[in-house]
Amino acid sequence: MTEPAQAADPMTEPAKAAGFLTRLASVKDPAIRAVYVTILGLGTSYGLAISLVSVFLEERNFGKQEIGRLAIFFALGIVLLAVPSGYLIRKLGTKGVLVGSLVGYAAAVALFPFVTSYAGFAGLRFLDGAFSVCVWVSSETVLLARAPRTEKAWYMSLYAIALALGYVVGPLVSTVVVALASKSASFVAAGALSMLTALFVTLKLDAKLANDGIAEEPDDVGTKPEARLALRTIAWRIKMCCLATFSYGYFQASLVLFLPLYLKEQGLTEIQTIVAPAFFAAGMLLFANTAARLGDEHGHLFLMRVLGSVGVLSIVGFLFVKAVGLVFLAAFIAGASLASVSPVSLALQGTVIPAADLSRAGGLYNAAYALGMLVGPPIAGALFATLGGRAMLVHFLVLWTVFVIFTVVFRKDDPRVSGRPADLGPTP
Repeated sequence: MTEPAQAADPMTEPAKAAGFLTRLASVKDPAIRAVYVTILGLGTSYGLAISLVSVFLEERNFGKQEIGRLAIFFALGIVLLAVPSGYLIRKLGTKGVLVGSLVGYAAAVALFPFVTSYAGFAGLRFLDGAFSVCVWVSSETVLLARAPRTEKAWYMSLYAIALALGYVVGPLVSTVVVALASKSASFVAAGALSMLTALFVTLKLDAKLANDGIAEEPDDVGTKPEARLALRTIAWRIKMCCLATFSYGYFQASLVLFLPLYLKEQGLTEIQTIVAPAFFAAGMLLFANTAARLGDEHGHLFLMRVLGSVGVLSIVGFLFVKAVGLVFLAAFIAGASLASVSPVSLALQGTVIPAADLSRAGGLYNAAYALGMLVGPPIAGALFATLGGRAMLVHFLVLWTVFVIFTVVFRKDDPRVSGRPADLGPTP
């Protein structure tokens, strides 16, 4: 096993004090830059489709609980492929996994409007989740392995920003596509964009750079698999990262499906319900970088606790406001806080796990995310259908309050608090 290539750290003190665009321009690692473009393309593809899913299914006479249960298949695809994706990356390399997964996702999303049966929708949602998680684990593994140790949250924030930018642009483009053509055309456009992204990865991502320190090597090269951390050790080290992504997966999957329906009941138009998720993504887009810098400076787990607390207050806003502008503001604040937990939690994972084990850690991390997506929508849908949208929002409050409490209980999981040195990774 080769050591991961030393990522050149351009972040000198003057650069750290410079603006965001200057720092962004200073990221020269070609593998990292290729991953950012890849996730931007995928995020835009997601945005083209995801803002229409619940409305599209409702028009085909699926009830709220049926829509929630259908999301189970998406999460099941993630759960079943999350941990094996780490094995595939070590054996096949990140480039091969990325290209194949992007092509698979493109096919799944483009076919979505052409099926009519529940089984057909369920099968495509399963494939959507399975291919998506392979893209996520591959991308996150490359970034965490190559990012400088003391700047991991900042580098992961760019990953989150690229994804959020796609979620902002995608729904806006979707409104144009729907107005000019149809909802079905927006799904097809999402598939075409994912295919273009796969072509970009094929042409631009250097396989050797992407695989340094990650892919499996012959035994006589060096470190053997037995020298890696035990899976249970990895799981314990990243338990708060997994709880963070579980909570976010639970919340995000439920919110995407049912917030548009809740907002329709509050009097918003269909176009306004489509645009609302863009404000959530915009909050993450504009604040994720600031959150990352604060996490790198003051502790990742501490920052996750602060973000969770602010997110609880934003959910309260949905309970008491009906004006369109205030609803969009609440969505923006929720995105700025709760969505920003994700890159910070990934950065924490990168500081406690050696590069050679990042693919397996990434599999566990995304499995936790999928587990949240698996159980969240059915519970939220049942609450919505039986007790109403306000009860659904209250249970989100409980979810994030529990998360905040655990960030206090396990505050020493952050090396900055415990005083133990961070694990192997590129040094600044």
